[in-house]
Amino acid sequence: MSNKLVGLLGKHIAHSFSKKYFTEKFSSQGITNYSYENFPLESIELAPKLWETESSLVGMNVTIPYKESIIPYLTKLNRHAKQIGAVNVIKKRTDGTYKGYNTDYYGFMKSVLPLLEPHHKKALVLGTGGASKAVQYALKELLLDYKVVSRTPKKLQLSYAQLNKKIMKEYTIVINCTPLGTTPNTSQFPDIPYQFLGPQHLVFDLIYNPEETVFLSKAKAQGAQIKNGYEMLLLQADASWKIWKK
Repeated sequence: MSNKLVGLLGKHIAHSFSKKYFTEKFSSQGITNYSYENFPLESIELAPKLWETESSLVGMNVTIPYKESIIPYLTKLNRHAKQIGAVNVIKKRTDGTYKGYNTDYYGFMKSVLPLLEPHHKKALVLGTGGASKAVQYALKELLLDYKVVSRTPKKLQLSYAQLNKKIMKEYTIVINCTPLGTTPNTSQFPDIPYQFLGPQHLVFDLIYNPEETVFLSKAKAQGAQIKNGYEMLLLQADASWKIWKK
């Protein structure tokens, strides 16, 4: 009988990878004192109630749309989560309070690093949510310049309408941090000028389901190198497990 519960906090998480991944991991490694459940919440305000109800809960993954809005409910953030301003892992501390971590940045950094060529110096980061913040932090760690692209750009950000041939030629890494194209809405994709992509581009999609989004297939058709978010997901999940069990 398992006595430690971990799980996923999010909104629409029926298609999520985490429950299957951790359940299989626990089974294959003979880990019998942990179990993993999905906790879909209609509103982040319900999180404290969940923690109260599930007394055996010792840790959580956090996904869209709560990576930023969970922060006020946590007592402490680790250094990376604090600088990023987004949390994707929570650990219950011995005093009953909750601490936030970010392993998304680590997963992305380790996943993209082997693909970087000398000409990959500048990145376009599509989207502004919690995942985008983790990617921006990783790009800083990798000493890469970047611009954030948003439908409602703030100062120093770009709008999608501003993406022209010159910008696309200059920024040879393009990273989709929006949920556009995720199952079940697989026909959606970010509105960028795909015709200006080429073999010099590295195009990365944080989405892993479907395996090849429309965003990636359009980039591939232009000769760009593509990668989805599956390896990033595995890396951040393994980093989550290390946090929970230590």
